[in-house]
Amino acid sequence: MTDVAIVGIGLHPFGRFDGITGLEMGAYAIRQALRDAGMEWKEVGTAFGGSWHAGFADSLVNLLGLTGVQFTHVFNGCATAGTAVAMAARAISSGAVDTAVACGFDKHPRGAFASDPGLIGLDDWYVETGMMNTTQFFAMKINRYMHEFGITHETLAKVANKNYRNGAINPNAWRRKPWSEEEILEAPMLNYPLTHYMFCSPDEGGAAVVMCRADQARTYTDTPIYLRAAEIRTRRFGAFEVFSPWLPIERTDSPTVDAAKATFEAAGISPQDVEVAQIQDSEAGAEIMHMAENGFCADGEQEAMIHAGETEIGGRLPINTDGGLIANGEPIGASGLRQIFEICLQLRGDAGERQVPGDPKVGYTQVYGAPGTGACTILTT
Repeated sequence: MTDVAIVGIGLHPFGRFDGITGLEMGAYAIRQALRDAGMEWKEVGTAFGGSWHAGFADSLVNLLGLTGVQFTHVFNGCATAGTAVAMAARAISSGAVDTAVACGFDKHPRGAFASDPGLIGLDDWYVETGMMNTTQFFAMKINRYMHEFGITHETLAKVANKNYRNGAINPNAWRRKPWSEEEILEAPMLNYPLTHYMFCSPDEGGAAVVMCRADQARTYTDTPIYLRAAEIRTRRFGAFEVFSPWLPIERTDSPTVDAAKATFEAAGISPQDVEVAQIQDSEAGAEIMHMAENGFCADGEQEAMIHAGETEIGGRLPINTDGGLIANGEPIGASGLRQIFEICLQLRGDAGERQVPGDPKVGYTQVYGAPGTGACTILTT
């Protein structure tokens, strides 16, 4: 996808906003992205977007303008925004349109995510046993991983502490208090081995990007960011995924592994070339496991990397420089585009106090959506 560029980015801050609808947050993010690109809504060739609790994305035309644009609503769990970006990019690279918008937004009620098992082909017993509460899955998966690969409780706390510290210097983040490692470890245990401060939470927000043909990018901006690849993969038989009611004896790689491999292959770039990354941190253990699933290290190497500070803003591979989901919360439709927003800021050199040193030129994003979807992108200057 070397012929697609991101020329505008927009974000509605994440958190809780009484009196503002999710659709209004999505429209705000799109207007910010259009303004960043110096483009008007009527110039947009197509649009893709999605949310879970906040309405149908194609309804945004009521707020942005009734121009007749093709606007497609998508939903892929937490991979919704990654899906919107991939579809918008394919529309451009196919030659169907010259410009496109990808957006995501959501406005979730307080508390844990509530899901209907029937929507994913499960019976009521799955809810009655508590397994639709995703914290159960996250805890089981990281507990097993810690046992197999020697990851410690202290490393879980270090991941959460890093993300809270990064969120504290991000004006768009929800959680701005930098909890200490000790406070994180001593917080109430929600699902062993994960404490209260190791989890992200549902919240509200919106994000959007404007894309165009790469040969037209300089028409809109002096700092285009090129989308080198955007790939999506679903789970294969044997993968240990959220909402799995049983597991076969033989284990298979997760959809993140498949999506990451496809993304690096499509871009002609290796994991070692990535200089700043945003990866799914639904809880602290997810960030650790996804480091290996995305190819940035072998299983178990995270322990030494994290203790050496390699994933800090000034480290070898800065991860979740904006605080990730732990600090920003997760409005499901917007999460993947928040990641891309942050990578674009980093590659432009516009991330302010959290700017990665050394003029990074290659960025990476990954989101994971229930019931087992991986979506990854690679962006370059």
